[in-house]
Amino acid sequence: MQPTILITGATGGIGLEVARTLKHAHLVLLGRNPQKLEALQEEFPEAHIQALPLTDEVAVTALMKGLPRVDAVVHCAGEVVLSSIAESNLEDWESMFQSNVLTALALTRAALPKLREARGKVVFVNSGAGLRANAQWGGYAASKFALKALADALRLEEPRVSVTTVYPGRTATDMQKQVRSMEHAVYDPEKYVRASDVAAAIKMVLDMQHPSVLEELSIRPASS
Repeated sequence: MQPTILITGATGGIGLEVARTLKHAHLVLLGRNPQKLEALQEEFPEAHIQALPLTDEVAVTALMKGLPRVDAVVHCAGEVVLSSIAESNLEDWESMFQSNVLTALALTRAALPKLREARGKVVFVNSGAGLRANAQWGGYAASKFALKALADALRLEEPRVSVTTVYPGRTATDMQKQVRSMEHAVYDPEKYVRASDVAAAIKMVLDMQHPSVLEELSIRPASS
């Protein structure tokens, strides 16, 4: 039987590479951009693809009721805005917490009954900013610290669910292009982690059999 795997942020970057790496599974691909979702449907004609507001409990509950099983949830959705604390605004912080934490909370909570039944897995794609905060990164790092707390608590509360946090360093994605633009710096993908390598690491996590679990994994660009 094909495992059923939900992937958020599936329209680009790490999420898209995870979908490509796990194409053997029954995929439920979630994203926000309608045009990108249409392209995703062409690439993955057998997948269930949906634009879903993940903090809409009614919509998320309806999605779960329509799935006979859930073997894994991979959280790849995210948002970043760089700013100093002095110049930051509350709206950006709220938006990052919504995208980086609350969506993961809502979907995971709704999926828990099926994850328990399947002895399933949850993978949180975090960031190096989830382990340390640097100047200009306070809001994003705070949201990723919160995501780490969510994962750590879930791991202790749900013994039938394996929980893994992956901490990629700078990765060659469109989001990284945006970051480098905010930093007024050059985007050089050859210096960054390949999204396909992060996806391969996530597949390794999902392929592990009970009782083995890889709880945390950091992936960094090699020193030049």
